[in-house]
Amino acid sequence: MKEAVISLCCSLGVLLVVSLGYKYIKPNDGQCVKIHLVYFASAICLVAFLPTSIAQYVFTELTVSLVGAMYPVYRATRAVCSPEEDDDKEWLQYWMLGGVLFMITTWVDDVIKQNSVDKIWLGSLLFLFYWLYFPLTCGALVVYEKVTAPYLGPKLKPLQRQMNNFIIYLQQMLSNAFHLYLVWIIFMFLPAGLKRIIAIAIGTVYPTICSITAVATEEIEDDTYWLTYWSVYGCLFLIMDVSEDFLGRIPGFYTLIIFTTIYLMLPMFRGADKIFRKVLVPLAGLQELLMLRDAMVIKKQMLKDLDPERAAVLQKSIAKFFDGSTSDSDPAVLKEELMTGWGTIKLPKIRLPFGKAEGDDSDEPNEKTNLV
Repeated sequence: MKEAVISLCCSLGVLLVVSLGYKYIKPNDGQCVKIHLVYFASAICLVAFLPTSIAQYVFTELTVSLVGAMYPVYRATRAVCSPEEDDDKEWLQYWMLGGVLFMITTWVDDVIKQNSVDKIWLGSLLFLFYWLYFPLTCGALVVYEKVTAPYLGPKLKPLQRQMNNFIIYLQQMLSNAFHLYLVWIIFMFLPAGLKRIIAIAIGTVYPTICSITAVATEEIEDDTYWLTYWSVYGCLFLIMDVSEDFLGRIPGFYTLIIFTTIYLMLPMFRGADKIFRKVLVPLAGLQELLMLRDAMVIKKQMLKDLDPERAAVLQKSIAKFFDGSTSDSDPAVLKEELMTGWGTIKLPKIRLPFGKAEGDDSDEPNEKTNLV
């Protein structure tokens, strides 16, 4: 019991250092090679020479989970809620690499039996995950600029289109109850380890490809969509990783994980956005920040869809409504203002193929008009 308390305190202490470093150290885009060399040299020394009596409390699965998954989930949630758009791409770059790496390496610790090797493995993972978003190294950004953008991005766009078509075909096929039942029967007879691999592959392969292609574009909407997915799926994966030792042998456990993943992933359900707004945002206390982000998205869409004159009128009406201190904030009055404003809009003249332009009244017929 005493060792468990000490290990928990050490893990929380590492998390505190990580969060303070990310908050107060000014980022430099990871362009300084010397900083990377110093970072990895320090990491190697700590992993190799830190006494086992200390390392056994610091380099633990809990510490790796906090630094590699839980803190990135919080930062990604905050990035989606914040009005700034650059942080969406920043944390999406992390999840493309660090998040997937965390999920596909969790089984290694179960294989390693020696404490000394386990210490080296967990310590290496800890420093690798932190390197990806440490403000002085920005490893995820470096990997994106040096590898993902020039090499992977162009090659994965055609693959994403093919996978989109395959998912549509698979969705249509599985809508047939017989096909769905047949796939479920086959899946139930697979070994538990293979079920786990399939569940993780479904939750990471396609989203990773989509995230890589999304971060390579200028649009922010697709970045936000996939960052929202990774935030929620990261929590789902942690729940699966913790509970599978107790529930993994129960029939249907991995089937439930797969169906939940599909619900979170596919745009037709938008499950990740629903869970994000109803669960993660309230837990993180970011409701007001998310409302501000939604208001800015509405304004951006309004300016995109309406001409400047109508957008200005609508913006003033919305401001009056939220002000609520005058009689002008009454919805009926605001509606009347908007409808009245339509009468001042000058419609363009349209030349009809059989006569004069629409709106041209210069040749209106009168009593002297010759009809013959």
